[in-house]
Amino acid sequence: MVDKIFKNLRWLGHDAFLLRGGGKVIYFDPFKLGPGLPPADIICISHEHYDHCSPADVLMIQQPSTLIVAEAKAAAKLTGKILTLAPGEHREVGEITIEAVAAYNINKKFHPKANRWLGFIITVDGVRIYHAGDTDYIPEMKGLRADIILLPVSGTYVMTAEEAAQAAVAIGPKIAIPMHYGEVVGTSDDAVRFAAALAGRVRVEILACG
Repeated sequence: MVDKIFKNLRWLGHDAFLLRGGGKVIYFDPFKLGPGLPPADIICISHEHYDHCSPADVLMIQQPSTLIVAEAKAAAKLTGKILTLAPGEHREVGEITIEAVAAYNINKKFHPKANRWLGFIITVDGVRIYHAGDTDYIPEMKGLRADIILLPVSGTYVMTAEEAAQAAVAIGPKIAIPMHYGEVVGTSDDAVRFAAALAGRVRVEILACG
């Protein structure tokens, strides 16, 4: 089932992903979306920064029934059917479980822990998908369980490729996917370094954007 869910996961650039599963179309942090994307059933937004909470991009995929799941500051920028979560909270949405987890910096100032910004663990068809949001390798990751993990690797605002590899080992997923490069900061070299650091330990899939 993990491979089936993986095949239904599409990287849209930066931290944006499209996931189909559990009879739902789920987006994470839609930003600079292209045309022709399906309308969303659920949109998860990790925090208020413009490259994660983009009202214009949300409107491209939003329909009246779309549920937006976000932290409080991002939620205030959006309209529609909104569920505000904080780290440690979770909700059932039909057959899908949405867990909000901590995401923050420990050695830089861009994403303070006090802001209570989010990563998400979505359980779809029994598979747990972790979208880390903008974060460093934080202590909370050692207690997470996920089958597929989406980790930022660019450094500067988030953890580096090497730090992300440490996080992946701590979590122990079946598949790890790098993100947060090629747009605001970072390049494909970061994704390659992430994969190299995990060779023989964790399966890494570098997705093509689009």
